[in-house]
Amino acid sequence: MIADKQADKEAVETETRMYMYDMQNAAKEHGFKGEDGWELSMATNTERIKIQKDYYPTISAKVGPEILLQVFHTIKSRLNQSFQKEEPRPNNDRFAPVEDLNYLVAFNPKRPRT
Repeated sequence: MIADKQADKEAVETETRMYMYDMQNAAKEHGFKGEDGWELSMATNTERIKIQKDYYPTISAKVGPEILLQVFHTIKSRLNQSFQKEEPRPNNDRFAPVEDLNYLVAFNPKRPRT
């Protein structure tokens, strides 16, 4: 049991570091200014594709469901972004069930794809 918690903790840290590294590289490569920042969200595959069509650059990574929320919160914390209580996602045709969230997607809302 303790070994599982330690393994999850290490997986969260590894995933967080890799994602943060990708975000920093993309920000440098695309000339982000001081006021430019990333909007981070958890998404389904369909939502990820839509975000990638609407914004450039985007950084996405598929993360195991057992650590997705922990990685999301760790990255938000390291970006010094506040945690807003997210609206519950209704189970209907417009929104996928929360269980289908398996991607982290970062994008800059000031940079729509033209």
